[in-house]
Amino acid sequence: MKVEHEYKRCGALAYIAGIDVHRGKVFGRCEEKTGIVAFDRLVNQVMSQPPYCEARRVFWIVDNGSSHRGQKAVVRLKDRHKNLVLVHGPVHASWLNQIEIYFSIIQRKVVTPNDFPSLKELEQRIMNFQQYYEQITKPFEWKFTREDLNKLLKKIGRNDSNPLRAIA
Repeated sequence: MKVEHEYKRCGALAYIAGIDVHRGKVFGRCEEKTGIVAFDRLVNQVMSQPPYCEARRVFWIVDNGSSHRGQKAVVRLKDRHKNLVLVHGPVHASWLNQIEIYFSIIQRKVVTPNDFPSLKELEQRIMNFQQYYEQITKPFEWKFTREDLNKLLKKIGRNDSNPLRAIA
């Protein structure tokens, strides 16, 4: 038997988000497309509210995506938010980035299967999940200390007395 499936393509939606691993707070927004403007809106969304706007330093750990890659992004964001410190994770190490783990959960639990009748319904489902996730998540408790990092670097042969000086 031959079966043909008809579907209407509704377009694409970009979900960009950040996570405060200390508070278990997710900041997300749906945009028509990704890019510098969309990323900067997310940064403004977070940095305009306490405790981030009042903090001495706020570290943003990012991958090397085009909207926040390189020194230009560091300067652009520092000009707008004096207390923001942009930290680029290693290339090909998304498994180190907590927001990437969250995105994998979104992929498996929210958008699969991707049979939404409209982008508005998809957006609503993503944002509802974001609220749910904030209710069930717990803050990430870091157990790996600066001393642990120094020991590890010494063990693997790197002789740097202050490996974190680039981000301090």
